Amino acid sequence: MRIDVLGVGFDNLTMDEAVAEGLRLTESQGTHYVVTPNPEIVELCRENLAAKIAVNEADLVLADGIGVVKGAAMLGTPLKDRVPGIEFAAGLMAGLAANRKTLYLLGAKPGVAQQAAQRLQATYPGLVIAGTHDGYFKDDAAVAEEIRKTGADVVFVCLGAPKQELWMKKFGPATGAHLLCGLGGSLDVFAGVVERAPKFWSDHGLEWFYRLCREPRRIGRMMKLPLFLVHVQQEKRKK
Repeated sequence: MRIDVLGVGFDNLTMDEAVAEGLRLTESQGTHYVVTPNPEIVELCRENLAAKIAVNEADLVLADGIGVVKGAAMLGTPLKDRVPGIEFAAGLMAGLAANRKTLYLLGAKPGVAQQAAQRLQATYPGLVIAGTHDGYFKDDAAVAEEIRKTGADVVFVCLGAPKQELWMKKFGPATGAHLLCGLGGSLDVFAGVVERAPKFWSDHGLEWFYRLCREPRRIGRMMKLPLFLVHVQQEKRKK
């Protein structure tokens, strides 16, 4: 059973459980995909039906963001834990390296995916990068075919929401990969282009505030968090 938070159903998993399920999906027949909604994406799903469908039809819906965890608790249906997409990806890559599975990196500005590939291969010895492609493309089918030709087992799709969720739903099967993961701006972090919040900030659910301090231009996006909590409170009153 998924935990419903404002119309988005979250899988109630710990980080270890999520990684184990992700690795299981890489061994399963067919194509599967993972989404990692934060409060901003939940708010987007309230306004965009296609995005909401794509998110809810994912094989794994992970709570990326302390706001989602707090929202679920406020609604009386607590989640076990926050499962940040970038940490889920790290656990997944460790498993892929151990099992010699191949990974394709899709997204970010030109050159970033290649830079991320070099750093990730150094971090996870044995990790095989099947290929990379930046996020600035117009021919979706051609990119999916390019991925298929590499034989990649897993694809990190870092195109931002809702583009990445819609892309995985529509073009995922054409890639031939067993698992696709929508991971927003993770490639920038993996490449060292963007610094992730120090452990203290992330451990205390303040990663969003750290990012805001570093990038004040994000204030418009960050305003979705209080709006999300307002909507959660309104939903709570209905119960």
